[in-house]
Amino acid sequence: MTAAEQQPTTEYANKGYGVANLPNQLHKIVTKKGTDFSIMVVGESGTGKTTYVNTLFASEMLTPMDDVTRRKKQLDKTVDVNIHKAELEEKNFRVKLNIIDTPGFGDYVDNNECWAPIFDFIENQYEQYLIQEQQPVRKGLIDMRVHACLYFIRPNGHSLKPLDIRAMKTIGERVNLIPVIAKADTLSPNALKAFKKRIMDVIQAQNIQIYSPPLDGEDDRATAKNRSIIASMPFSIIGSETEVATPDGRKVRGRKYNWGVAEVENENHSDFIKLRELLIRTHMLDLINTTQEIHYDFYRTSQMKTRKFGEIKPKKTDNKKFKDEEENLRKRFTEKVKLEENRFRQWEQKLITERDRLNKDLEAEHSLVKQLETELEALQNSASPNAKFFRK
Repeated sequence: MTAAEQQPTTEYANKGYGVANLPNQLHKIVTKKGTDFSIMVVGESGTGKTTYVNTLFASEMLTPMDDVTRRKKQLDKTVDVNIHKAELEEKNFRVKLNIIDTPGFGDYVDNNECWAPIFDFIENQYEQYLIQEQQPVRKGLIDMRVHACLYFIRPNGHSLKPLDIRAMKTIGERVNLIPVIAKADTLSPNALKAFKKRIMDVIQAQNIQIYSPPLDGEDDRATAKNRSIIASMPFSIIGSETEVATPDGRKVRGRKYNWGVAEVENENHSDFIKLRELLIRTHMLDLINTTQEIHYDFYRTSQMKTRKFGEIKPKKTDNKKFKDEEENLRKRFTEKVKLEENRFRQWEQKLITERDRLNKDLEAEHSLVKQLETELEALQNSASPNAKFFRK
């Protein structure tokens, strides 16, 4: 082959080999297939979880709970996990959205391990996905894995409560945890800034794992944007499903007060826009990939170390929520068994003592009978001959 024949043609030299079209091919595949995305909201009642979700998607994704239902729910003393499904479509791209609500969290006097049902739900979704991956036919996998967990913090102005610390520490080990300060319009700007700092100090001191956008962006603009998002954590948000009029005549979603209007999409009032961009516009794919490559892979690896291929996950022998009650019942049962055993041994000892006494009395009676028989026989042998003749 000559040197001229080894050179690419003019057409290939000008247009290339077409490898650069791969992103366009992937775009077509992803557009046709769509994606699954699950958001979990966790927090005490009254922190605005329902309002925020409905504000985020500009529709009633979650139905607000009235006071009667909430009070009735508080009597159940259980944390529910409710799944709300929806399908979003924009520019021919579809997202199967799952909103996972957790009513009842932190609403009781004893909230010990109230996060256990939430943790179990997250792990169960990993387990269901793992089972599907092990099937011979894996087409059409159902993905209900939680990709982002919004943890709503009550704006008390002080710091995280012990319940928040323990719950966030446990949940953050299994999912992309995003801390959110609810109802940020109840705090002044200075108080909110100080509150944010105290929360981040506690998160770092307690080694709580929260989601952090990657800083190795494609360009300096993306890196700067990610730094801005990290600096805004925990996100302070305002939720409102209604429009109000501002003093300058604009119609905005927000809350109206005597001093003015707190606007939902005003970055000087709320981090709503930054959180929306993080969840949907800029980092949805990273949240999905992080769930797949870090959290799910960690769960899958830990299970494969202790289980054979296709083996069912063993059920837990203890119930976290009722662990203390179960331990107390076990102690009471053990003590009662020991008490009954002692009573039985005492009763048995009394029976043995009574048996020995009766045996001795029986032996004494037997000896007396023998003695009387001997005396009777002696009397018979010593009787007179007349007595014997008379008897004949």
